[in-house]
Amino acid sequence: MNAVVTTNQGQLRGSITGGVHRFLGIPYAAPTSGANRFRPPQPLQPWDGIRDADQYGAAPFQLAPPESAGTEWDTGVGGADCLNLNIWTPDPGAAGLPVMVWIQGGAFEIGSTAAYNGTNFARDGVVCVVINWRVGADGFLDLGDGNANAGLLDQVAALEWVRDNITAFGGDPGNVTVFGESAGAMSIGVLLSMPAAEGLFRRAILQSGAAHHAIDTSTAQRIGGLLAALLGVPATRDAVAAVPTRQLLAAQAQLKADLAARPDPERWGQEVVASRMLWQPTIDGATVPGRPIERIAAGSGSAVDVIVGTNTEDWQLFLAITGVIAKVTEADLAESRSVDGFPPLSVYGLPAGVALREYRSHYPTSSPGELLAAVETDWWVRIPALRLAEAHEAAALTTGARTYMYEFGWRAPGLGAVHAVEVPFVFDTLDGDSRLFGPLLGPNPPQPLADAMHTAWVSFAATGDPGWPLYERAGRATMFFDTSSGVIHDPRAWERGLWKDVR
Repeated sequence: MNAVVTTNQGQLRGSITGGVHRFLGIPYAAPTSGANRFRPPQPLQPWDGIRDADQYGAAPFQLAPPESAGTEWDTGVGGADCLNLNIWTPDPGAAGLPVMVWIQGGAFEIGSTAAYNGTNFARDGVVCVVINWRVGADGFLDLGDGNANAGLLDQVAALEWVRDNITAFGGDPGNVTVFGESAGAMSIGVLLSMPAAEGLFRRAILQSGAAHHAIDTSTAQRIGGLLAALLGVPATRDAVAAVPTRQLLAAQAQLKADLAARPDPERWGQEVVASRMLWQPTIDGATVPGRPIERIAAGSGSAVDVIVGTNTEDWQLFLAITGVIAKVTEADLAESRSVDGFPPLSVYGLPAGVALREYRSHYPTSSPGELLAAVETDWWVRIPALRLAEAHEAAALTTGARTYMYEFGWRAPGLGAVHAVEVPFVFDTLDGDSRLFGPLLGPNPPQPLADAMHTAWVSFAATGDPGWPLYERAGRATMFFDTSSGVIHDPRAWERGLWKDVR
């Protein structure tokens, strides 16, 4: 069966399976080729007739995805018509359904909507939207010409398209929840601070990412200059845009390898060495006017309801899948040495001796690699999440917006409660071939946990209440998700104290 809807740009023909209407590969902005390369998204031209929306659209230009992403990921390098989105809805003829817009992760370097299936959100009364946006240099190249942060502006353009068109799919444009993981959550942290995104969403869920990862424009322009030099072209948008895509991607891969081999702050900038991310949002003074967490503390995004959280052993994933976790020694930690491209302890702002002593006292049986992973987890996501919750809770006292905190603690076999394992529980896609990030979960992931987490996300999108107490400084209520879930209070007090002076 199929269904036809009418958007502002033209008619779309989707498909119906099991009562869920699916519309794939819907363009929300013009192709990013030619004069549009490295520029903000441009308006989409209307089409005549009925456009089929039954196939996933092109992914953004990108490096190869990780094997852990699953078989549904588009493994091609992408296409210029990548600014597209997918929609799952229970009924295009309905009115006022809550809308959830997923902003995917991938280190601001990879991503494809084909890895995500919103069917079960639609099953439960939500219009689910999954968007593509430019990554890597295409999304975050900054050459000082006023064209930085194209990837963030793509996200804004997608949200504007949702605002203008989602009623045709049964959704309420006044009840939009953005949710995302990793770089997607970090993007949402920036969107909360951006004037261009104000009013485009009512609620936000940030999974393993917050509002700290944005770099100074001087650092971003240094990376842009290094890329241009490697390509042998002037550091201008037109010159870099003229380079064939595969050559541009190869140069990005080489830069990434150079950063891992020589993590020198003098060459790359301290922010890039610590994060190992060449491409990320730029504090350019315009699209991103200031440091996102500081703008949120000053009131930006204070009318938006927020859930923010992390996984217990979040950043252990990357040390584990690379095998580095077994290579780290106690001496590497004590002497603050880099191991296989992973930065030394001191790069995160805590004195190495203090970090080693404090983490060893709280994790007495952990290996040196596990201790490094715990520090990285706190620097990358845990402390940013706590600070976002604190800043938003304080700023929202005058607006009545709500702040919630969670921690995901279910341990995947052989890995732990690591980065991204919560995503299939949120989407309720633990079954068979549709399982997101399936290789990470093992053979029997617990369906009751998916029921609980997915239901909480749907409830929050519909009502603003996920089903547990608000995060307030007096008690710091945190929902702990596991096979036995429940609220705990201030579970990370010692980390907060340890990191209080590290910015």
